[in-house]
Amino acid sequence: MLRDQVRRFVEEEIKPHGEAWEAQGFVPRDVLRRMGSLGFFGIRYPEAYGGSDMDTLGSVVFAEELGRSTFSGVAITALVHTDMASVHVFNAGTEAQKNRWMRKIIAGEAICAVAVTEPDAGSDVKGIRTTARRSEAGYVLNGSKMFITNGVYADLYCVAAKTGDIGSGSKAVTMFLVEKGTPGLRVSRALDKHGWRSSDTAELVFENCLVPHDAVLGEEGRGFYAIMRNFQNERTVIGAMAMGEAQAALDLTVAYLKTRKAFGAPLWDKQGIRQRIAMRAAEVEAGRQLVYSAAWRDAQGHDVTREVSMVKAYCGELVNAVMYDCVQFHGGMGFMRESTIERMARDARVQAIGGGATEVMLEEVAKRL
Repeated sequence: MLRDQVRRFVEEEIKPHGEAWEAQGFVPRDVLRRMGSLGFFGIRYPEAYGGSDMDTLGSVVFAEELGRSTFSGVAITALVHTDMASVHVFNAGTEAQKNRWMRKIIAGEAICAVAVTEPDAGSDVKGIRTTARRSEAGYVLNGSKMFITNGVYADLYCVAAKTGDIGSGSKAVTMFLVEKGTPGLRVSRALDKHGWRSSDTAELVFENCLVPHDAVLGEEGRGFYAIMRNFQNERTVIGAMAMGEAQAALDLTVAYLKTRKAFGAPLWDKQGIRQRIAMRAAEVEAGRQLVYSAAWRDAQGHDVTREVSMVKAYCGELVNAVMYDCVQFHGGMGFMRESTIERMARDARVQAIGGGATEVMLEEVAKRL
């Protein structure tokens, strides 16, 4: 039922308008509120807050269907809110924090961003340099964050900062809730991206940004562990999204190959092309099953760090390989901005980078072999 509902929303509400959102650089807030009203933002959260109380498989279905939309900027806007940022509020928030924010988050009335990455620290979370100094009035944040999805228009930021010595590693990181409009927080600039162009992405600057003591999210000094925990969910949904993208690209390309003629016959009649697509279809199905297996095991309470790292590495690379072939088989049209596959190929490139670069993921796998 969830899959059918999301797929219907994609066909009726996203595909007809996605190009306009690509041009304007963000998804309109009323669209996000509609997604909230349909229950898409509460899949994993308790009914007490207005959620559906589903498990990891629900998130995977949601992410896969958004990936199939062909507008991955829209997909990542929603998925950062649901599965990468608001999870910090739910997992680590106090009852007061959750009572204040979760209903708004689920309704799409308060959109979340997670601010961890910095100009000099991406996958290396311990290397962040943004500081939070305790004062009588609260904590004073100073530093900058880079490549923050939803960063321009978010209402609530989950921000990682060092509360200990700048060089003291994981035990120095604390997460904070910072509301839009807090003095000292500003969007330095909206970022112009290669892909995901319907997703707003920002560089954030914190200049003596004062937040109250009760803005701490979880325990002081435990932010690194919260980030690592939530990375597992993030990487699972990115894998699902990537396989949705790959499947949509294959579907588009098969349809194109059956109608595009060359040398007197449809391109689909060329055995070399047909078999390449068939092998990619097999690989995508294998990747999809890997995602669902990891999600099911996670829902059963198993430690799936190894499997999720495999998901992120395998699916992030595979979606790019699929896009390469699909662009190739579209010929010159695949290189034109007016073609769907050209946009999809640009969007897919970041899947091997964001949420944990392939090389970092493979090291996580290697540690567990």
